[in-house]
Amino acid sequence: MTHTPIASKNGTPRIVVLGAGYGGIVTVQRLQKLLRPGEASVTLVSKHDYHYVTAHLHMPAAGTDRLESARVSIASLIDPKRTRFVRSAVRRIDPKRRVVELESGTLEYDVLVVGLGGEPETFGIPGVAEHAMNIRSLNTVRRIREHIEMSFETFKREPHRTELLTFVVVGAGFTGTEFVGELADRLPVLCKKYGVDPSLVKLYNIEASPTALPPGFPPELVRYGMNVLSRKGVVYKLASPIRECRPDGVLLNGGEFIPAGTVVWAGGVRGNRLLEEAGFETSRGQVAVDLYLRSPQFANVYVIGDCSLVVGLDGKRVPSTGQLAVQQGAYLARCLAASVRGEKAEPFVYRHQGTVASLGKGAAVGVVGSRILYGYVASLLKKLIDMRYLYLIGGIPLVLRKGVFKTD
Repeated sequence: MTHTPIASKNGTPRIVVLGAGYGGIVTVQRLQKLLRPGEASVTLVSKHDYHYVTAHLHMPAAGTDRLESARVSIASLIDPKRTRFVRSAVRRIDPKRRVVELESGTLEYDVLVVGLGGEPETFGIPGVAEHAMNIRSLNTVRRIREHIEMSFETFKREPHRTELLTFVVVGAGFTGTEFVGELADRLPVLCKKYGVDPSLVKLYNIEASPTALPPGFPPELVRYGMNVLSRKGVVYKLASPIRECRPDGVLLNGGEFIPAGTVVWAGGVRGNRLLEEAGFETSRGQVAVDLYLRSPQFANVYVIGDCSLVVGLDGKRVPSTGQLAVQQGAYLARCLAASVRGEKAEPFVYRHQGTVASLGKGAAVGVVGSRILYGYVASLLKKLIDMRYLYLIGGIPLVLRKGVFKTD
């Protein structure tokens, strides 16, 4: 399938971007720079009036940083003269009629960019959706943060309820590992604040696979990371799938039950269900896009971020990360600008720039090219990566305002 110019009924192509995550924001910002006035109309749709830095959510969730550090006003990121912003939730996508139904009305489009973000993948495990919390938005992060603090407050009034001081994080990938690292730093602070004996506090990281930390890290980094977190008090339960999540804890496949007052699910992410409901062919809610990031079914619908399934040059599936979404957004803006002008667009090529995972204060692990990084050096690189993204979307003013989020 080759790339084709944008067809428009009224002469001015209407580009609608759903979602203000990494991919959506970068797409819109780059279009503002690439498109000449009047070449196309661009509309950004989001149910929030802010963009949040997803890769930073684990810190405010644990209580080691402020919620505001992960939040950036959309108004500060877009040019209202070049981009129309509609704050509304998406109810339905109709690709055959080229219409998006919102809570506030409907939008017609010539080109649709779907960057709505993903949803927690529970794999059908009973009780996960009902009883586990997840790190997916500022609202869920606020809930986790307040719940953890409330657990200590309640224990002080009801000291016989020791399960309130047991915290279970399911999943030892990026989100699970980074959240566990921050929570391990936060719990001693809460113990001191509420006068709780630290020996009563338990922090579990449960993982279905036989190894912890994000996939792709070499064994020496995995061992280093697990040792760092174990010294902070993290108890690993590897090769231990969850059979059921209950209001009072989790039941493992082997029959062990862990009583817990807090269960945070970081066991997986799927694409947005709106795509399935709209009739797109998906796998776990993700659309296997073509070389131009389009749906194979609808050539005028592009899918990016958690909702897209991308295969790299090596034939392997590219993990759904912020790094991928940012590259997709930058590419898609160039692609759409070329299409508006009837020019040829080159296929999307993902270029992996390295992987770094935080382990809490002053520690991280990473692989950049052939270099293996760990400890403070990796932690510093992680902060530089965060700063680079802030600079990308907001320039020096945003970097100065948000900085490196927190200092060690």
